[in-house]
Amino acid sequence: MTTPLIILTILFLPTLMAVIIGRLVGRPGLYRFVGRIAFAMAFTFFAMGHFVKTDGMAAMLPSFVPQKTMIIYATGVLEALLAIGLLVPFLRKQAGLACIAVLVLFFPANVYAALNGAGLGGHQWGPVYLAVRAPLQMLLIVWGYWFVVRDAPNGSKQTSSIL
Repeated sequence: MTTPLIILTILFLPTLMAVIIGRLVGRPGLYRFVGRIAFAMAFTFFAMGHFVKTDGMAAMLPSFVPQKTMIIYATGVLEALLAIGLLVPFLRKQAGLACIAVLVLFFPANVYAALNGAGLGGHQWGPVYLAVRAPLQMLLIVWGYWFVVRDAPNGSKQTSSIL
């Protein structure tokens, strides 16, 4: 069950480093920028999983779902596009909201996989995996709101703002 640890590392390590560096160089808000980058890195990691572990992810879907492999590839492309959107200031808020929607809408696949011991990651642990995955999912949703949606530029006047 290393995936949750990888996700936590992707989110927290650069963000905590930015807190320290930001304070040292007099830019205390640097962590907010890095928090957005970390969220984009997490979605890049999720997208890569769809192409590297396609069969395992397809096994997470119920048997009645058609074209599982194509769905896995399509959702991987979606997550990659969302990661890119998080980095584009005028798309940031919409991409952040879409990331939150993806996290909510894809979670039932994790519940199904955990309850049926199917797929990859910790799903073989059964329902116990949900004790790890559900809080992680909530953390990702809150992270996306806090670092992306809440801080997104409010109009086209600020589209050049990266920080």
